[in-house]
Amino acid sequence: MKRQGLYRLMKHTNFMSQYTKGQSWGALKKAWRGYKVAKVQKNMADMKKYAERIRTLQSELGLVQAKFPELGLN
Repeated sequence: MKRQGLYRLMKHTNFMSQYTKGQSWGALKKAWRGYKVAKVQKNMADMKKYAERIRTLQSELGLVQAKFPELGLN
């Protein structure tokens, strides 16, 4: 009974992530790689997509969010 109560508390207070920290770090690394490729190709749509993903992952990992002033993401 205690475990179920703790699970519900964690689930509803957003303490549980869908992914492990290792998976999130891997996704962050891939997102940065994608952003850099998109920047070299001057693909603004993909740059924005990857920048938003980078900021989301950084937030989930408790990191300071990168700024992308050229995309309006500060």
